[in-house]
Amino acid sequence: FMVRKTRILVVDDEHLIRWSLEQNLTKQGYEVTQAASGEDALKIIREDQPDLVLLDIQLPGINGLEVLEQIKEIDSEIIVIMVTALGVVETAVKAMRIGAFDYINKPFNLDELAIVIKKALETGELKKEVAHLRSEQNKKYGVDNIIGRSRHMNNVLTMVDKIAKSDAGTILIQGESGTGKELIAKAIHYESARAEKPFMAINCAAVPETLLESELLGHEKGAFTDAKSQKKGLLETADGGTIFLDEIGDMELGMQAKLLRVLEERAFRRVGGTKEIPVDVRVISATNQDLLKLIDEKKFRKDLYYRIQVIPIYLPPLRERTDDILVLAEHFIASFNKEFGKSVNDISKMAAKFLTEYGWPGNVRELKNVIERAVILESEDTLLLEHLPQEIVAKTSGPAAGPLS
Repeated sequence: FMVRKTRILVVDDEHLIRWSLEQNLTKQGYEVTQAASGEDALKIIREDQPDLVLLDIQLPGINGLEVLEQIKEIDSEIIVIMVTALGVVETAVKAMRIGAFDYINKPFNLDELAIVIKKALETGELKKEVAHLRSEQNKKYGVDNIIGRSRHMNNVLTMVDKIAKSDAGTILIQGESGTGKELIAKAIHYESARAEKPFMAINCAAVPETLLESELLGHEKGAFTDAKSQKKGLLETADGGTIFLDEIGDMELGMQAKLLRVLEERAFRRVGGTKEIPVDVRVISATNQDLLKLIDEKKFRKDLYYRIQVIPIYLPPLRERTDDILVLAEHFIASFNKEFGKSVNDISKMAAKFLTEYGWPGNVRELKNVIERAVILESEDTLLLEHLPQEIVAKTSGPAAGPLS
């Protein structure tokens, strides 16, 4: 198994320069081709796309800038380093604008050139890696990965699609614990024009109020005893992307007032800071509580409620979408088969009946845990009734099994 060498194309009309560069770069382990003119270079690039081009700006025929423009049209991923005569700064700047990675002045030092090439290739690799990760995230969290064929879920997915394509800035997802609220939030993010930017999530119930403020807004050095240095908060980090505030019903009233201000001003100050920092984020909140009831109990601000629920999404509990239970179970079986090297490929009729009739108080999360346990512990290729936990078998008494706690 041979690792392909990085291919570099040297474009220069001076034979001696091409020759010395080829000698030097070949020694460093690169595969090198040469071209004496822009026309030749473009022909080589079309036939055998190199990873990096060292391109002289002064060329006979079409000049280096025109060649650069055409390279970017052929394949924008090809890294181009311009070689310029000393003092041609405007041309170098123009080349950077068109998309050159960097430029180096003649006469150049070969060690310096080696460093510039290495840096360019590493940056190119990093870009590819980030693009790959982004497309993996999109595959993993896009709408297509949300399992559900029930009428309820179809309505939710249609809504998700519309919201993702819109400019809606605030969304509220309501549903019991374990219904998959974060999954829906991620789908909205990864299906939207914001997908290239960060998705940041925080669970408001899991973080004490004093810490929550600094987590969301960040803090200046010395803002409080432990603030040893400046820290960017999640809002700043998520700029251009999405922030997901899970269990917003548990947020303390003081913090609710600060969040309301951020939503209204689209700007904030770090804790201990005086500078207003503008921010462009989509805020998706989620709760398993009845916020209207919390408003009556003076535990949730009415003005914040109306601000965050401009677009509400209700995620039904699993017991209201029985059509999805077996579809989800099969999805989880396939996923855990892969993870644990098992080959469960069927659910017995009896096991299917009990799975469908159980009330699932813990919703999709509980179903996932039940399937994971069954796949890990059993060696059969069919999921049988005895593989299910006792509480499901005991609590399921027939089709009328409703919500159970």
